[in-house]
Amino acid sequence: MLSRIVKPIIQNGSTRTFATTNKNNVKVAVLGAAGGIGQPLSLLLKQSPLISRLNLYDILGTIGVAADLSHIETPAKVCGYNGKKFLHKALEGVDVVVIPAGSPRKPGMTRDDLFDINASIVAELVEACAKVCPKAIIGIITNPVNSVVPIACEIMMKHKKFDPRKIFGITTLDLCRANTFIAEMNDWDPMDVDIPVIGGHAGATIIPLLSHCRPPVKMSEKQACEFCKRVQEAGTEVVKAKEGAGSATLSMAFSANRFVLKMAKAIKGEPNVTECAYVYSDVVPDIKYFANPVVLGKEGLEKNLGLPSLDPTEKKLLDEALPQLKKEIEKGIVFAQKFSSSS
Repeated sequence: MLSRIVKPIIQNGSTRTFATTNKNNVKVAVLGAAGGIGQPLSLLLKQSPLISRLNLYDILGTIGVAADLSHIETPAKVCGYNGKKFLHKALEGVDVVVIPAGSPRKPGMTRDDLFDINASIVAELVEACAKVCPKAIIGIITNPVNSVVPIACEIMMKHKKFDPRKIFGITTLDLCRANTFIAEMNDWDPMDVDIPVIGGHAGATIIPLLSHCRPPVKMSEKQACEFCKRVQEAGTEVVKAKEGAGSATLSMAFSANRFVLKMAKAIKGEPNVTECAYVYSDVVPDIKYFANPVVLGKEGLEKNLGLPSLDPTEKKLLDEALPQLKKEIEKGIVFAQKFSSSS
């Protein structure tokens, strides 16, 4: 019984470690761990036997979150870090960094409206990664993903630490929504549905590929259009339903957990781990970042599976999405090139 007693170790006023056991699995840092996505995501990650250490970082409130999670009888060692001066400490020795930090969407806001707030936050966090854990795999949740992933890559390039295998925009929520909505329409178990989603992670750039749905699905042109529109606007659906009290936090946490655990399995050597993700890419000419199916491996992106075959409707959706996607990518690149750290 004594081995299961949780013993807090106070390192300083704003850092606290809570340990149960220490297994040689994957070490994960969550940046923005006290927020609406960060807390449920940390809870889900704490439950996984694949994770040996969970470093939680935020500006405020992290110590309490870490203390709370430390009472869960799973092996992962939890450590909370409060405040910017402990950011580097939170990143030491980690294999995976997950970034949900930033402002959430509010009624009337688009993901692009968040850019001015969240761009600097992501740039500063990724700059810290470049300095402390340049070989870690970085999964970005913070919106607008279409723009902030290019920011992250450009920051790594500035520090000469860029590895295109290491940086992912986590678009898994689009897959979860597509699978769920198709299942609802057909009275299926969503766990049995798999539909790839390509493009980006905002509005019309989100393109679910019905032609690749498994099991195969049949629907009218009207139904297909309504389905696609719902997937594209699902984030807004949640923001409106919460009446100003938040955005898609719980479903995003679930989806990010799915991505991180797949990444953890790949790091530990499991073969053929696939997921759709938004990555540095040459899949579509003149588009530097694109979401499509990829194979995950020990170093991050093992193989880009490229653009699946598209039916005429999907090809039209892609053609319509590319100008918006290109504009959002360029916005991120321009920001990163001008960015100067305050530290």
